[in-house]
Amino acid sequence: MAGRSVAINSPRPKQTADFILFLWHFISSPFIIIYAKSDCVLEISVILYYDRVGDKMKTIEIQKNDANQRLDKFMQKRFKTMPKAMVYMYIRKKCVKRNGKKCVPEEMLREGDVLTLYIKDEFFEAAQEKHYEFLKAPAKLDIVYEDENLLLLDKKPGVIVHQDKSYHFDSLVARVQHYLYDKGEYDPEKENAFSPALVNRIDRNTGGIVIAAKNAEALRILNQKMKTRELSKFYLCLLHGMPKRREALLTAYMIKDESKNRVRVFAHPVEGGKEMKTKVQIIGQKGKYAIAEVELLTGRTHQIRAHLSFAGHPLAGDSKYGAKGDDMRYQALYSYKLRFDFTADAGILNYLNGKEFTVDTKNIWFLK
Repeated sequence: MAGRSVAINSPRPKQTADFILFLWHFISSPFIIIYAKSDCVLEISVILYYDRVGDKMKTIEIQKNDANQRLDKFMQKRFKTMPKAMVYMYIRKKCVKRNGKKCVPEEMLREGDVLTLYIKDEFFEAAQEKHYEFLKAPAKLDIVYEDENLLLLDKKPGVIVHQDKSYHFDSLVARVQHYLYDKGEYDPEKENAFSPALVNRIDRNTGGIVIAAKNAEALRILNQKMKTRELSKFYLCLLHGMPKRREALLTAYMIKDESKNRVRVFAHPVEGGKEMKTKVQIIGQKGKYAIAEVELLTGRTHQIRAHLSFAGHPLAGDSKYGAKGDDMRYQALYSYKLRFDFTADAGILNYLNGKEFTVDTKNIWFLK
């Protein structure tokens, strides 16, 4: 019979992942399998990490943007076509070594580490394809602030931040990557797993400041600071009616309805509900609308829109939570100010602590 034959006297199968990896090797390079049936369990008798015919040893040197992350996470980013179970199988079968030594999935990578890999050529080939989808997006950005670590961008309403079901080729993250590629600050050829990424999100129909990280260290720090709420975000909006109080701290509880992509708001704690706090200050008036500055003290889905609607003053132009009859294309909401309020060490970003950045309010469409 054609193909390679592998026979093991005492087959010892492990997890489902063994079977997945076995199938992959069998489909790509068939060979005869000898198996035994024991306790109604089919035992695949093959030691896959010796099946290296045609798989040359390859090495990857860990760069600055690859460091300080787990080995398994790095491999999942580097080899996007590799099934997750196979990542763990390759590591367990010693097909992946760090600095010549056996490693484990949770091992933290350091700059200068060398990974030695015996994995299928097609995973490397897929990872190295020179097809940069981001080059289809415009490279033009409205930049509020830029330095060697990050960008603060003024996203306009109508632009999506990441790919979604309606995605064609344009998104804010693709624009960032195109912009940095043209500047020579991002070269996918030199990156194993990192690409410039966004730290926060804003709905398609909302405008305002979005943070983009240029390197992996800045991204990790900013993601952590977002989680611990050491970034203060302020919004401007138009409200139906004039609230009685010029300043208020609103507290309520919300439950998200995933099927309808909207939230229900309650005045008192409810089972499964999450508390939300919203600080509102009335700073002016435009016709029948009140101009309000809003600060998010919690970060819930649709918090400003749902909370203010629940309080009796929905946002102008909000078709989901607002009043009907507004002749507006988007909801009148803009994330116009960002302040870095670090309470703990921020590493390479410590220089930003206490700094505040604001978009030019003259360019906010509903205030013109």
